[in-house]
Amino acid sequence: MKTILTKADEASVNKAAELLQAGEIVAIPTETVYGIAASAFNGAAVKKIFEAKGRPQDNPLIVHIDRLEMLEGLVSSVPEGAKTLAEAFWPGPLTIIMPRGPKVADEVCAGLDTVAIRMPSHPVARAVIAASGLPLAAPSANRSGGPSPTIAQDVMADMDGRLPLILDGGACGVGVESTVITLAGEQPMLLRPGFVTKEQLEGVLGCEVQLAGAVLHKLKEGETARSPGMKYKHYAPKAHVTILRGDFDAYRKYVCDHAGPGVWALCFDGEGEQLPVPFISYGAKEDDAAQARELFSALRRLDEKGAETVYARCPHVGGVGLAVYNRLVRAAAFEVVEL
Repeated sequence: MKTILTKADEASVNKAAELLQAGEIVAIPTETVYGIAASAFNGAAVKKIFEAKGRPQDNPLIVHIDRLEMLEGLVSSVPEGAKTLAEAFWPGPLTIIMPRGPKVADEVCAGLDTVAIRMPSHPVARAVIAASGLPLAAPSANRSGGPSPTIAQDVMADMDGRLPLILDGGACGVGVESTVITLAGEQPMLLRPGFVTKEQLEGVLGCEVQLAGAVLHKLKEGETARSPGMKYKHYAPKAHVTILRGDFDAYRKYVCDHAGPGVWALCFDGEGEQLPVPFISYGAKEDDAAQARELFSALRRLDEKGAETVYARCPHVGGVGLAVYNRLVRAAAFEVVEL
C-alpha cells in the first residue's frame, strides 16, 4: 500500500472522510497525539487499525465525536457525572467511559460492556469527523508498544505502507494521550492520567476521584485492561529505560558510575551538559506541561541516536506530571531505582 503524507486542508480532509466512509483507516492529528481513525460502526475497518498497529485486540479503543448528538447509539445512557464533565472539559483531552450502546462495533470495546468517548478540540480532527459524519475509533498512530507520535513525520516512520493517508496538522499541543475516567463504579475512578488532572476532575465533580492501581503499578495477573494505556509495557523505545528517582546530584553520580558505550541520559533542560554521557532533555524540571509535550519525541530521538541504555530523570508525580510519570514508567517496564 502507498501511504500519502499531506498537509491537512479542505481537500485532504474531504479525501480522509471519503476513505473513512469506504471502510478505510487514516491517520489524523488530535491535540493529544496523532491517531489512526476508522468508523466506530464498522468492525472490519476497526480491525484494520489493530492490524496496522500490531495491537492486541483485548485493548479497547476510544471513540471520537464532534457533537453530543453523536452519542446516540454509541452509549446506552449518559450518567449525570458524565454530563458535568463534558460541560467542563469537552472539547478537550478527556475520555469518559460510559455504558455501551447498540451501534458501536464489538471490535472497539474489546469485549467490555462500556465504551470510551471523547470530543477532541483539534480543528483537523473535528473537521474529519464532521466531513465523514462518523464517530471515529482512534488509538495512537504508532506501532503497538512504542512511543506515540506527536508529529506527522513520526506517524510516517511507523505507518508507511500500512494505511493510505496521513494528515499533517502540525505538532500536537498536549503530547500525551487523553485522561480517562470511568463513572461505572460507586466512585469515579481515573484509569489513565492526562492533561486534565485528577485535581481538576475532583473540583468539577465535587467528590474524590480514585486512582486505579494500574496508573502507577502493573496490571495484576489476569486483570482486564479497562482503558487504553493500562498494559504492562507501553510507549517504549527500543532502548532499555530505567527511571532514577532522586535529586540531580544523586542522578548525576549514578549516571557517572554506570557510564559506558550506548548509555544515554534522559534529563531536564540545562542538566545534560553536567553529565558524562550523551543526553536528550524533555522539558524544564518544573514544567510538567512541557515534559508532556516533549516526552514521546525524546524517546523516539533516543532510538534514532542508537541509545541502548537510558537513565531517565523521574518527573514530578502530581498534576500533569502524573501523566508524564505514567507514560515513562511503562516505557521503563516499571524499572525504577530509588537513589
